[in-house]
Amino acid sequence: MPLFGTLRMPRNLVFGAGQRHALAGYATALGSRALVVTDERLAADPEFTRIVDSLKQAGLDTKVSDGTIAELPVECIARAVEAGRAIGADLVIGVGGGSCLDAAKVAALLLTHGGKASDYYGEFKIPAPILPLILMPTTSGTGSEVTPVAVVTDPDRAVKVGIASPYIISHTAICDPELTWSCPPGLTAVSGADALTHAIEAFTTLRRQTTNMIVHEHVFIGKNALSDNYALLAISHIVSSLKRACDNGGDIEARERLMFGATVAGLAFGTAGTAAAHAVQYPIGAMTHTPHGAGVAVMMPYVMEFNRAHCEPELVEIGQAMGLDLTGMTHFEQASATIDALDALFASVGIPKTIADLGVLSSQLSLVAEQAMGSARLIKNNPRPIELDTMAILVEAAFSGDRTALRAAATSR
Repeated sequence: MPLFGTLRMPRNLVFGAGQRHALAGYATALGSRALVVTDERLAADPEFTRIVDSLKQAGLDTKVSDGTIAELPVECIARAVEAGRAIGADLVIGVGGGSCLDAAKVAALLLTHGGKASDYYGEFKIPAPILPLILMPTTSGTGSEVTPVAVVTDPDRAVKVGIASPYIISHTAICDPELTWSCPPGLTAVSGADALTHAIEAFTTLRRQTTNMIVHEHVFIGKNALSDNYALLAISHIVSSLKRACDNGGDIEARERLMFGATVAGLAFGTAGTAAAHAVQYPIGAMTHTPHGAGVAVMMPYVMEFNRAHCEPELVEIGQAMGLDLTGMTHFEQASATIDALDALFASVGIPKTIADLGVLSSQLSLVAEQAMGSARLIKNNPRPIELDTMAILVEAAFSGDRTALRAAATSR
């Protein structure tokens, strides 16, 4: 195929210890009335108070909305929108984990264009630019600070649903690893595993035949030369730092490398997209109320095995990026070693082995498969075409823990 690459990313991306202090300088250039979206725990943190005070001292009229809760039910976004309207916000700042950043995105959207979040579900449903966004993550996981998607929980939907548009990419992302130092080991593990899954899925997504309209036909365009570079960079940094950061939260180098990896993984999948692991996690998350990062991480080794025949060279490159010694092995053995190493890394930080361990029941497997197929933007990105019967095979293997069953079925379609 001809060389092709593109990136969807913020205008400004700042990474480094202490860079949170750059916030006010960016904010004053974008607006005068700032809505700051966060959660209740962070709102009580002294460092967050200092961040808000810096905005006020710079002359911004600032209103904090701290009603964000995990998994982002749409009703909590309404409170942020109400707070923004009360001050006539012309700038939205999100500070926190992925749910806080996604809440800021959707609040900025609704403050600009009105309506309900459900009006914008899917791809390219946002008609025009939204209020300027500045996003500052406090976890090393979702990469939402740099991506064109926000994911919400809607009580009228069985699974979580996404709003995907280049218009909700932040204007400025500020990534300060010092903000992650207090992140507990369990959250560090599931967030970092989520980021690693983003990078692996971005690197193994379908490479589409390029056309001169491809960037307007898909928000997530699939594997390309630029996203590949960021995906491999992310894999290298996350694999070398995830367990270290979980074992010792005070390991500053590990915290830096993990956040750096999560952010560049966001750059990779924010353009290339994710695939089957995320599609299956959406119904599982709704059924079991387990963390998103745990669900996608459980699925990833099974998805890699399922896709093996369609991306074996990429699996070898992933193993090399992980730092594995693959010399003297066949390609099949190299790919197997890569999947095994990922499985072992996730186990070492407490990620469960199967979706049964997450609480999925055998009686729910057919529903998981059916609902996973409903995530069209993810299914169409998978390197191996998926239909309901092959999705059922994947889900059954992830339930039983038998990856060898996927090897037998790897070339069935």
